[in-house]
Amino acid sequence: MADVSGTGTPDEGGSVDRRSARWESHREARRAELVDAAVSAIDEHGPTASIADIARTAGVSKPVLYRYFADKDDLYRAVGTWAAGQVLGLMLPALRDDFPPRDKVRRISADYLAFIAQHPKVFFMLVEHRTSDDPLRDGKEVIAGALARNVGDFLRDLGLDSAGAEPWAHGVVGLGLAHGEWWLRRRTMSRTAAATYLADFVWNAFEGIARESGVDLDVLTRPTPLRVAKDEIVKDGQA
Repeated sequence: MADVSGTGTPDEGGSVDRRSARWESHREARRAELVDAAVSAIDEHGPTASIADIARTAGVSKPVLYRYFADKDDLYRAVGTWAAGQVLGLMLPALRDDFPPRDKVRRISADYLAFIAQHPKVFFMLVEHRTSDDPLRDGKEVIAGALARNVGDFLRDLGLDSAGAEPWAHGVVGLGLAHGEWWLRRRTMSRTAAATYLADFVWNAFEGIARESGVDLDVLTRPTPLRVAKDEIVKDGQA
């Protein structure tokens, strides 16, 4: 008798599941390729790059592009998530390395400014395209979440109150965006100098908090206990 339940036989159900998984995997890979094309198009044409510019760079038609993205805002959100993934990819090795915490902050600051200097037009698109659907929203949450987890671990290992880890992490993300935008637009100092000022500001903020609790962070020369999971990588807005 034919199956009329809509679920299919076990074998059929398994085949459907496998086909669905293959399609989802293909879709995610194709979206990633199109996001890369969008980054290239924005790098070339600037923050006002059109969907036609992006489709042309990707070698597809606009209808094909819209098979993978609901609209332009959806594509821009994906670009924002890509950027967050790049920044997080710079942060994690620094957090894992065995050198003093202040040096970690300096390295992350320098790598962050180097990255946005490579893609200034993408950065400007993300900070300027503030509709009701902020393209940076998911990316900011991912980076702030990773920072909050690691800052919280750091504070707890020092015996300090970790309750402020989340708001401080969001504050650092906001500072990084504002500092990066200022430097890219003004260029009144070298990238090295700008990174140093950013790192000093962040470090001194945390050092002041620690000193109020009787902990001198400047004496920390041992590897710091920041526990970063190896699989803490951005994918579609998830850490």
